[in-house]
Amino acid sequence: MDTRLHFVTLATPDLEASRRFYAEGFGWEPLLVVPGEIVFVQVAPGQVLGLFDAASFARDVGEPVGGPSGLSLAHNVGSRDEVAALVERLGASGGEVVKPPQDGAFGGIFHAYVRDPAGALWEVAHNPGWTVADDGSVSFA
Repeated sequence: MDTRLHFVTLATPDLEASRRFYAEGFGWEPLLVVPGEIVFVQVAPGQVLGLFDAASFARDVGEPVGGPSGLSLAHNVGSRDEVAALVERLGASGGEVVKPPQDGAFGGIFHAYVRDPAGALWEVAHNPGWTVADDGSVSFA
């Protein structure tokens, strides 16, 4: 089996607030918008983030769907300054800064945590030991 993750879907009670957070905060342009239903954003080659209206998502799944718990998504940037700038932009775009930019407990990481309008937790980090090769493989120093 190929190791791929094609879609990450987040249920959101306020689709417009979530669209704004990702478009204005991260600067990610919607790939496809179905008004009142779902917004798709391409976040990497072959990978899409879906922001799904919570009531519509529950109907699609066939049962009530709660928010994420014990899960974080991560976005790595190239410097400590970029962490601070992105966290500021995410906060101004409707995110809640849960942990302001600071040194991490290990590995030379400088990071912060921001909760999106639907409750998903994002780590924004500068990890100098994280590298991605031209073929997409990841290594940690």
